[in-house]
Amino acid sequence: QVQLVESGGGLVQPGGSLRLSCAASVSGSIFSIYHMGWYGQTPGKQRELVALITSYGTTNYADSVKGRFTISRDNAKNTLYLQMNNLKPEDTAVYYCNAVPGGTTRSYWGQGTQVTVSS
Repeated sequence: QVQLVESGGGLVQPGGSLRLSCAASVSGSIFSIYHMGWYGQTPGKQRELVALITSYGTTNYADSVKGRFTISRDNAKNTLYLQMNNLKPEDTAVYYCNAVPGGTTRSYWGQGTQVTVSS
């Protein structure tokens, strides 16, 4: 059973920063084996990958956030992070945490946290 709880969203002005967190509960397993990701979704659109970090620590970013966002994980705390800098209005979305156990096709989602970038 995997439960993911996001936090850290809010309203921020353009150019500002936010740090999202995703606390994972992975009973019967260990957090370090999960590939973790952040996805963003705006009304009427599909969820899109923002950033990914594998169980090996390899990262990947959407072109639109490269150089501004940093994904990281703390396996000792079972927590995923997304540091968001130089935020733009187009970053406004609900951000979801995703977990995929390595070597499987299972996928788990959090409930999402709203990020709004507006002056």
